[in-house]
Amino acid sequence: MSDPYGTFVRTGPGRFLAARTGLPQPPRLRRYVAGEEWAADPALVVGLSGAAWTGQVTSWLREGGTAVEPGEGRLSALVADATGLRTVDQLDELLTLAPAFRRTRGRVLVLAAVPGDLDGPQARAVQHGLEGFVRSLAKEARGGTTVNLLRVRDGAGTALRSAVEFFCSARSAFVDGQPLVVGAGVPVAARERRVAVVTGAARGIGAATAQVLARSGHHVVCVDTAGAGEALAAVANRVHGSTLHLDVTADDAPRTLAAHLADRFGGADAVVHNAGITRDRSFVNLDEAAWRSVLAVNLAAPIRLTEGLLQHEGALAPGARFVCLSSVNGLAGAKGQTNYATSKAGLVGLVQALAEPLAQRGFAINAVAPGFVETPMTAAIPPVQREVARRANSLLQGGLPIDVAEAVGWLAQPDAAGIDGQVLRVCGQNLVGA
Repeated sequence: MSDPYGTFVRTGPGRFLAARTGLPQPPRLRRYVAGEEWAADPALVVGLSGAAWTGQVTSWLREGGTAVEPGEGRLSALVADATGLRTVDQLDELLTLAPAFRRTRGRVLVLAAVPGDLDGPQARAVQHGLEGFVRSLAKEARGGTTVNLLRVRDGAGTALRSAVEFFCSARSAFVDGQPLVVGAGVPVAARERRVAVVTGAARGIGAATAQVLARSGHHVVCVDTAGAGEALAAVANRVHGSTLHLDVTADDAPRTLAAHLADRFGGADAVVHNAGITRDRSFVNLDEAAWRSVLAVNLAAPIRLTEGLLQHEGALAPGARFVCLSSVNGLAGAKGQTNYATSKAGLVGLVQALAEPLAQRGFAINAVAPGFVETPMTAAIPPVQREVARRANSLLQGGLPIDVAEAVGWLAQPDAAGIDGQVLRVCGQNLVGA
């Protein structure tokens, strides 16, 4: 899908016109390119009072190929370790980040403690205050710079490294103003042949997710209906994966999928519940068929498929990770989408309900909630409404399917083990709603 206005304002005449009239000027986002995950500009790691992770983060970034030095020029990333702040007076130290923030054109990442893990109301209040700081800073950032918050539990270790690398890299281009908790999960050693299954893989976000998972070494089982057979085959061929024609709402779908994964592949390492549909209309005009069909595909199917995989011996590999595709509209609501929003909010409930019992079995589950993304689904939105939706975020543009896929691909990796039971928005810091 294209964004004609966004393309125009990146030309000389377009920039001039936008500047003179005060129209939005969406920046060009730096996305993943093979061999160019890290920008050429150096990063800067700053430790505030009581910082616990400054030295470790510096080492991780250097090992990943990023120069970490103070310098005076442009920065590709700024990481501020604020995990040790405990008093209101110590919040003054945030002001020292301003000069470096001004020089950053890339990623800003603030590390914080988990307020509930601390003693005393002042320490909890101070750490919670960092969320408001990050969300506001993200709205001031320019040039496609994103600002995010990682709340770190004791012993986060490898999981924190994975999160720092994701949020500081080109893979997190459309993740902005978001908080995430990193726990002390222990990653399971990756199998020699990892297997991922993606439902709704024939197009859009599903196809992009298959691409990212294949890039990271997974054999991808691309699942979609028989009616999408030609498109599904094209995706599977492109990623050197395989296909499975399956109606996820069919009575035998859980048993069919579980047996396929167990018998053909020795279980799945990652399961991505991506299949979804819309049947938009106002609530008073919503008929029973439109209501039930959306709930059946978007919510009932992931519940049933997950149950089937958990019950079928060998359908899941040790340390398997589930990722559900929710939506910002499920979190904030949307006019004409009571059915869709109900289903997508329901997936958040599924993630929260299953996180603890799955963790006891060595599995993990998370959700990704896209904002406005340029897909065939959003192309059907009326033009004026679509243009407004594109600009209603801090990055002033719609995301691409690959942006969502990058987040899904990261959460599906074994080294993201410390992220569990959470919802990561990929929305450019959507400005409307909860």
